[in-house]
Amino acid sequence: MQTDAIILSAPRQLALGRVGLKAAGQGDLVVRIGHSGVSTGTEKLFWSGEMPPFPGMGYPLVPGYEAAGEVVEAGAETGFKPGERVFVPGANCFTPGDCGPVYGLFGGASRYLVTEASRVTRIDPAMGPEGALLALAATARHAVAGANASMPDLIVGHGVLGRLIARIVIASGAPAPQVWEVNLARQLGAEGYGVCHPDTDTRRDYRCIMDASGAEGLLDQLVGRIARNGEVVLAGFYTKPVQFAFVPAFMREARLRIAAEWQPQDLIATREMIESGKLSLSGLITHRARPKDAAAAYETAFTDPDCLKMIFDWEEAA
Repeated sequence: MQTDAIILSAPRQLALGRVGLKAAGQGDLVVRIGHSGVSTGTEKLFWSGEMPPFPGMGYPLVPGYEAAGEVVEAGAETGFKPGERVFVPGANCFTPGDCGPVYGLFGGASRYLVTEASRVTRIDPAMGPEGALLALAATARHAVAGANASMPDLIVGHGVLGRLIARIVIASGAPAPQVWEVNLARQLGAEGYGVCHPDTDTRRDYRCIMDASGAEGLLDQLVGRIARNGEVVLAGFYTKPVQFAFVPAFMREARLRIAAEWQPQDLIATREMIESGKLSLSGLITHRARPKDAAAAYETAFTDPDCLKMIFDWEEAA
């Protein structure tokens, strides 16, 4: 079986192509993807060629790890049935097709996927395109609910991740955080919390600052804004060494925490928050594109500040 997939053949070179799919086993699902998202973190680094050496990395590759679709075939040992809607965090299921061998490091940007049933999560069909945001929401949840985590009272960056962190903080019953954003257009869209430019904020006693921007060179500024024994959490992805002046951090007995990727329990907890109505994913998808327009869509996702989240609509491409 072959399927259409977005193929990143080299930095900034991508297009829709044909790849093969491995045969599904008794514990596998075949999923017809309806929508897949573009990550402005790790995917951007692969697209730009800036990603540090990473296990399984190579070109050409099928990008994407945010995909939602419908089960069309279910192995006897899966516990699933055709017609169920699922979230798929990428798949490594590709065999050489018309485009030759491809890496499936992420592998979510494909019309069809074969995946182990244990990797997918059932979702409400009513979520529609927003179903592809589940992993990003789970990443936000992991940042605030992981081991030894603290609820932030300041979030840096009002992109999708920053907005999701703020929404989850409020949904968890904690006080509404302050959010910093330097881009005037992105200061809009807050739901129950305040957004300001950092230069207008005079507070210097934050207990927990969470950086969702991934910007370089911020750590000294953030350390200068925490209270004694305060914490700075790095929730973005950083390609260069993270450095900071020791003395200010020493004077505050500052703590530094790194929030990694979501875990399975984060997906489950996030889905429950969404289904209960505590967490909304509305207003986060700003751009949609067809897979055949992948090159322009990725350019927009990574260079247009008005683009919060780009979603590929595979249903319209059918």
